[in-house]
Amino acid sequence: MPENNQFEYAVIRLVPKVEREEFLNVGVVLYCVRQQFLQMKYKLDVDKLQLFCKQADVHELKQYLHAFNEICLGVHTVSPISQLPMASRFRWLTATRSTMLQTSKVHPGLCADAATILDKIFTEQVL
Repeated sequence: MPENNQFEYAVIRLVPKVEREEFLNVGVVLYCVRQQFLQMKYKLDVDKLQLFCKQADVHELKQYLHAFNEICLGVHTVSPISQLPMASRFRWLTATRSTMLQTSKVHPGLCADAATILDKIFTEQVL
């Protein structure tokens, strides 16, 4: 029987107009210390975004999501945050902020395979 490992995840939300507090789920970031796993999946549905906010700069939002992913993966050319240990990067990415790109509260769970559970949560929460 596969061993269950504790993981943590947060849903990545796009908040086009912060003052309205409306958001679209656009991704999931998942961290599993035992599997040395920190990854995210995202999909920006431009048509849905346009219904929410016609003025949104899609190019800029894609850049934000790309940078979020690069920090998640620890790509050192992106930001000093990228150079932090995996746990610190996860905590930084999921910290409360009032910008267009936010995350939900962090949720725990158990899994045998972090990549599989990331796909499952992404399908349930974003697609």
